[in-house]
Amino acid sequence: MIAKTLFGFEEILAKELRNLGAGNVEVGVRSVAFDGDTGFMYKANLCLRTAIKIIKPISSFHVSGEDDLYKKVFRMDWAEYLSVDDTFAIDATVFSDNFTHSLYVSQKTKDAIADKFRETDGKRPNVDVKNPDLRINIHIHQDQCNVSLDSSGASLHHRGYRTATNIAPINEVLAAGLLLLSGWDGQCDFMDPMCGSGTMLTEAAMIACNIPANINRNGFAFEKWPDFDSQLYEKIIEASLKKTREFHHKIIGMDKAPSAVRKAIDNIENANLSDYIEVKRDNFFKTEKETEGPLHMCFNPPYGERLDIDMQNFYASIGDTLKQGYPGTNSWMITSNLDALKFVGLRPSRKIKVFNSHLESRLVHYEMYEGSKKAKYQRTTEN
Repeated sequence: MIAKTLFGFEEILAKELRNLGAGNVEVGVRSVAFDGDTGFMYKANLCLRTAIKIIKPISSFHVSGEDDLYKKVFRMDWAEYLSVDDTFAIDATVFSDNFTHSLYVSQKTKDAIADKFRETDGKRPNVDVKNPDLRINIHIHQDQCNVSLDSSGASLHHRGYRTATNIAPINEVLAAGLLLLSGWDGQCDFMDPMCGSGTMLTEAAMIACNIPANINRNGFAFEKWPDFDSQLYEKIIEASLKKTREFHHKIIGMDKAPSAVRKAIDNIENANLSDYIEVKRDNFFKTEKETEGPLHMCFNPPYGERLDIDMQNFYASIGDTLKQGYPGTNSWMITSNLDALKFVGLRPSRKIKVFNSHLESRLVHYEMYEGSKKAKYQRTTEN
């Protein structure tokens, strides 16, 4: 099978797959290939935090052109996956000199499947692009065509808990990936000081408690497949929920907009995580660290495309607040405004290239020591 992901998350997804028990894990570009049985396919959809789709290849062949594609798709035994009363949709991705348009590839594939059913059954299944019974994935690279079934359906970032959002909310898969890249493992207090609708907080709590990422989701495409084993799926859910763990620290969110705080509280309640997360209305720039011991911070500050703010002052205030009010904090933030980073006034210890939707961004790490960095260095050398 193949798990698709966002740029920069391939290695994290590979690690997630290995931890779940996948075989032959191979990292690609925005994708990770792996081996697993039907039960593992169910588990991958339910539990993976950084996957967008899980697709299952069913056929692979060389294609010389559109007529050749039609013939080879027509030859496949579509009755194994689809009946005339079902609906289907085609997603095509094309990187080829022989095929110039993915929409035309989709059309040719649809015609071949429809004509096959007309020949065998006298009628054809209908197309439903929004909510099909079977979503088919065609990937052509030069003369190689891979035909797969999409086992997920809607993108796996649709977790099911988020009903209220702010302007440009952070994608759930992006939030989970940033948290995992930052090393968040639930072993200390956590804060999102600009929490918006609470996505980072919710994903942080699910990681801390080892709750399956998509436990709140409405469903997956594989549940409509002819071979769907509901008893096996129930066992997978039960086994995954047995692996949850208690969390003994604090998760704190704040936002200065009352509407954001209300939305965050609603979404956190939808995810059944209110016991673990506290959200309050506050202006980060007027706060200081309230908790003892280490603090892990991860946030997505507003940027120019989202809110009209004075970038220079805003980013300088982030740096000042961290320096003056948050000792003993591992602070991570994502920004697409790469010029604004110089105003923070802190030297990042790490910069990781990621994408927030279409925007090239950086996940940057500022390590705020207890006392001064020099004092910490002296203590470590003395020990």
